[in-house]
Amino acid sequence: MPELTTLCYISEDDKVLFIHKGEKDDPNCGKFLGVGGHFEQGESPEECVLREISEETGIVPEELDGFRYRGIVTFVSDRYGVEYMHVFTACYAGTRNVVPGSCSEGELMWIPLQDIYGLPMWEGDKVMFDCLYKEAVNGFFSLKLEYEGDKLVGCEKHIFT
Repeated sequence: MPELTTLCYISEDDKVLFIHKGEKDDPNCGKFLGVGGHFEQGESPEECVLREISEETGIVPEELDGFRYRGIVTFVSDRYGVEYMHVFTACYAGTRNVVPGSCSEGELMWIPLQDIYGLPMWEGDKVMFDCLYKEAVNGFFSLKLEYEGDKLVGCEKHIFT
């Protein structure tokens, strides 16, 4: 059965909020990811991602502006199976300072947008950033990313404007 997940990239000014994953048993260990996680029974993509944002960062929906469903990513991996990830973006508009620090999933960090391509991450995430921040800024995208181990071996991209 495929995994169903969500991911949200939350920005503030010229920075994006990431989690630096630290759990040794996690396939994402050492990598930088957006905020998100697995669906619970009966959740919509929006309910899932908003719950995950609140659990991992303390940010509540009222503190988000421009919350948008931006795309879907199909991951096919010989090691981890199939995952369908619903991708969102939002701007942090709260009045409190969301400071970097530990959360249940790793270390929260605000990273300048121009530095994200240099972070340790899945190769396909860089393709996704191109969609989010360059190619489908006002549209929707669909990606199919195929991995053998940790190596990206196939990529299909569709942009809908």
